[in-house]
Amino acid sequence: MSNDSLNPTEKRAAISLAGVFAFRMLGLFMLMPVLAVYGQSLQDVSPLWIGLAIGAYGLTQAVLQIPMGWLSDKFGRKPIIIGGLLVFALGSVIAALADSIYWVTFGRALQGMGAIASALLALAADLSRDEQRPKVMAVIGMCIGMSFAVAMLLGPMIAASFGIEGIFWLTAVLAIVGIAIITFMVPNAVNKAPKGDTIASFADIRRLVQNPQLLRLDLGVLLLHLTLTTIFVALPGQLIRDGLAADRHWQLYIPVFLLAFILMAPMMIVAIRKQKEKQTFLLSIAMLVVSSVTLYCFVDSLWVITGAMLVYFIAFNFLEATMPALVSRIAPANQKGSAMGVFSSGQFLGAFIGGALGGILAQNFAVDTIFAATAIIGVIWFVIAWGMQVPPKSKAISLVSAVENEQQATELADQLVSLPGVLEATVVRDENRSYLKVDDKIFDLKQAKQVLGLS
Repeated sequence: MSNDSLNPTEKRAAISLAGVFAFRMLGLFMLMPVLAVYGQSLQDVSPLWIGLAIGAYGLTQAVLQIPMGWLSDKFGRKPIIIGGLLVFALGSVIAALADSIYWVTFGRALQGMGAIASALLALAADLSRDEQRPKVMAVIGMCIGMSFAVAMLLGPMIAASFGIEGIFWLTAVLAIVGIAIITFMVPNAVNKAPKGDTIASFADIRRLVQNPQLLRLDLGVLLLHLTLTTIFVALPGQLIRDGLAADRHWQLYIPVFLLAFILMAPMMIVAIRKQKEKQTFLLSIAMLVVSSVTLYCFVDSLWVITGAMLVYFIAFNFLEATMPALVSRIAPANQKGSAMGVFSSGQFLGAFIGGALGGILAQNFAVDTIFAATAIIGVIWFVIAWGMQVPPKSKAISLVSAVENEQQATELADQLVSLPGVLEATVVRDENRSYLKVDDKIFDLKQAKQVLGLS
């Protein structure tokens, strides 16, 4: 089989792990567009606790996802993933049986404690060859993006028929299906992928948070998910007040999400082909601000809300798709796992802060104040992002290398970085690995393997 295509093991790994990721994301996000409406029948409910329940998973996931990756490195990927899915299922069952908003919030926090994202990505890396790893990760990333959109559509439809407890029971079932997939469908890994590609390192994290370009993106994804969660504390109730019954909310979300995906494409084309990445990035943040200002000014118009949400999700989808790629390009070649770990933690922490902020504002102020707050947050992000520098196009690869001491490692890195198309080379003696960041149009893998004595 050609080295340019996925082998059967890699295909099985990509499809099955993407399915587990998707099931978990569905369970986390289906609740977002419905809890503010269908949660009103719970005991002790208040706007503050609605916001906390929506975002509770984010806090526990932000805290635990990097440690869970470390545990998977020590005790094995599959046991940690299965354990995380069991915790996720338990949280779903507790929330499904709850008659109080407090227990729903506790269940959501337990869902987040099943923080298996880093372990899943590490297993995907273990099951793929160096040159095919980006393709496997791309399949998983695409499924994650699609599952968010599907969750936002399915949530209102399921809640309309079965209430929020129906969503939680479905989530528990999906978690059990995920365990079956991990147990019976995902191949067993023989090798471990290089740690720099997959697992966060505490020493690396301390260095990475001092990188201003990475810090801009980490803060950016935090603020993006903060605005998303904040908006959905207020939006479902406002749609009802504007005349759209709760069981018809999916009729708004379906066209908005479909059009948002279609209309995002021209922005991606301009960003990539016209090399306008920074301009389109800033434009997307400006679109978030415009949509929030529009919601603030025309909160009583259903049609205007629909248009504003379309603008919001065009920008959201574009930013969600481009920011992880920018992180990978900026991060040092041997620290991609750490960089993505910090980035993902920022995303989940933003969801928690957004839920809490939305709940506080909804409890103490009029609904339009929430949209004013997200507009202000967008302006702050725009200012932060203004100084971003777009890195050159690059691809990260890692190859086996054997060196006996640091001097040999330095000499080997110098040889590698002198090859055409190699932008950066780091040789890690303890891992017997060379991490390269390359210009794929110029780089010749055979030359690198010759230098490393692999051909």
